[in-house]
Amino acid sequence: MTTVSSLRPLATILISAGAVPAILASTRRPNVREAWTILAALGQFALVTSLVPGVLSGTVYSTALGTFVSGISLVLRVDPLGLLFALLASVLWTVASLYSIGYMRELSEHSQTRYFAAFAASLSATIGIAFASNLVTLYVFYELLTVSTYPLVVHAETAEARAAGRKYLAYTFGGGVAVLTGTIVIFWLTGTTAFTPGGIEAIANVDPVFGRIAFTLLAAGFGVKAALMPLHSWLPDAMVAPTPVSGLLHAVAVVKSGVFGLARVVLYVFGPETVHSLGVGLPVAIVATGTLLIASVIALRQDNLKRRLAYSTVSQLSYIVLGLSILSPAAIVGGLLHIVAHAFMKLTLFFCAGAIHVETHTDYISQMAGIGKRMPLTMSALAIASAGMAGIPLFAGFVSKWYLLIGTVEVGGGLFAVSLLISGVLNIAYFWPIVYTAFFESPDTADPKPILEGPLGGRFTPARDGGIDHSEGPTVGDDWESRGWAGSESTWFMLGPILVVAAGSVVLGVFPESTVFLRLIRLVLKTVI
Repeated sequence: MTTVSSLRPLATILISAGAVPAILASTRRPNVREAWTILAALGQFALVTSLVPGVLSGTVYSTALGTFVSGISLVLRVDPLGLLFALLASVLWTVASLYSIGYMRELSEHSQTRYFAAFAASLSATIGIAFASNLVTLYVFYELLTVSTYPLVVHAETAEARAAGRKYLAYTFGGGVAVLTGTIVIFWLTGTTAFTPGGIEAIANVDPVFGRIAFTLLAAGFGVKAALMPLHSWLPDAMVAPTPVSGLLHAVAVVKSGVFGLARVVLYVFGPETVHSLGVGLPVAIVATGTLLIASVIALRQDNLKRRLAYSTVSQLSYIVLGLSILSPAAIVGGLLHIVAHAFMKLTLFFCAGAIHVETHTDYISQMAGIGKRMPLTMSALAIASAGMAGIPLFAGFVSKWYLLIGTVEVGGGLFAVSLLISGVLNIAYFWPIVYTAFFESPDTADPKPILEGPLGGRFTPARDGGIDHSEGPTVGDDWESRGWAGSESTWFMLGPILVVAAGSVVLGVFPESTVFLRLIRLVLKTVI
């Protein structure tokens, strides 16, 4: 690959960062504030897209930001893996920005200026993570992402939100300390922290004990945001945030920064061969398998829709981690592709949950009997995304999970393959009742949800969304008013983004080979194997 010095990687970060003061200065002019949000999103997307042709042809774009300490530089570098993450984030931020406008306006949310400013800052940090050229640069933006997303988690300013925010900081900063410590160990062992396709050459010759220590620190640190059990509990509690934030946390930025960091460690710091020789891939695969099964079982008993989606995220992220730890080419492709597939599907689901909340103030699945009559387009999009999450053919999740299944079989991982199949059945078990309740039941004929009762998920605390208290618990409401299929069920600021990301889930499932995402993933595989 040819490295070219360019300011475009830096400009991509600065365009959303520059929107922050512009948004803050527009407090009294909501239309201007939201215009800045949309312009920044479109500008960032355009800049990221402009990098695609060059990267696909073998060009790597680099921006040197200066020397941090002797031997360690802050450098931005656009390679295929980084561009994959940045392109995904910029596409979905554009859609999420439109959705946020509709959501925040319809609920007349407080502190909207702070919300949009923090949203923009979060995406700058995310792009910085994507384009980081070494562990130090990655660590800096990784911590900036924690800081910039904190105001979004505590947006409601309730006692529950503040408690969730403190837990979020404790977990994520703790993970950051582990990442920093692991980075220091890597530098001590090899004299560099630069990402190298196939792994840093010198790390293959270090003392295996220290190599395993470094890997464990980095895997645990990134595993916090990847929500690997038992480091996951911050994620369900963070559902106290407004729904667009939940989508940002689950689909675009925070959790994906965790699995992206793990991908960098496995593919560009240690390399697949060294991970295998050190024997550290199998323990991670076991933890990931346990997480994807246990979280799926816990999701079965969640009646609150956002909380069920939260545990679904915990499970689905471990599909990605499993693919990276299995180390076969097909598994790596499946894991990286699931970053994209899960993002589109999960964002669709959270967008649907938010629209349901805004239009009907309904947050519990047991309250949604017959709601498909009131919100047919929204619930149809939810059904599409649910089918994809369960791995049904012709939807995005099927393609990535197929690669994962093939990859586990390639290395003789029969137990892992069986676990993937069991998890698929569990996905159907906790998503199908939502669809069935919405379209095939009425308030008079509804049966209780969730499927399982018991303490598997710990103490159940009804979630609050955007500061509105729903602690009175689920009740079955009256029959729903029919709104038809013409789009009158919600504002198009929300309905449009829902349909766009749902359509993306279908396109990724029907035409995966035609998407730029899979082309970038194949290029990643070519450089690291």
